[in-house]
Amino acid sequence: MTVTQISAQELFQAAYQNRYTWDGNFPGYTADITYKYDDQVIKGQVVIDANMKAEVLNVEDEAAKKAIHGQAWEIAVHRVRRAFEQTHGANTFRPGETDATGAVEIFVGGKSEGDKYKVRNNEVCHVHRLIHGTFVTIDTFSSHDTGEGYLSHTYNSVYHDPETGAQKGGKSDFTDEYEKVGNYYILNRREIRTEIAERISIQDFIFSNIELLG
Repeated sequence: MTVTQISAQELFQAAYQNRYTWDGNFPGYTADITYKYDDQVIKGQVVIDANMKAEVLNVEDEAAKKAIHGQAWEIAVHRVRRAFEQTHGANTFRPGETDATGAVEIFVGGKSEGDKYKVRNNEVCHVHRLIHGTFVTIDTFSSHDTGEGYLSHTYNSVYHDPETGAQKGGKSDFTDEYEKVGNYYILNRREIRTEIAERISIQDFIFSNIELLG
């Protein structure tokens, strides 16, 4: 299948709909969290309810609580199932180049003018989006095939100033692992390696004893 046979929107929409998301019956879940950051180890609990609201319990350190909540929120927001029209109905799509790996560049117009994606093997492998006034670029290198859609396994992210193009902060490398609990795939570990002042800072979020609510 080539871009000449289908439109850029069809290519992108197929990859969008191939993402793994939780269905409308998702009940939410609880999990124990072990957060390792450099030489710190902090334990607590997280709850993500059926409405995708995240809560962190029994963590007193405010910086750690904020970091854990940020990851719990990320988990939930990326599993929400939204129709393509709801998310991208005000956008237009046009194809760009196809690179040596077969990834097809897709430029966005309309409401999200300036955003860019790449699609390869029915998966979005590159994201370049303006979020809260900053360009976020994410490249995905491997994924988990759940049989019900794909989940990113290894990927990196970097931020740039939209005016100057200057990089903001260090690049982060992610490794995500999942387990199936009931009918749902749920993140059980995320390692983040970030370049900070010529050293690598490592954050490890380990979710255990995952139990569905209800």
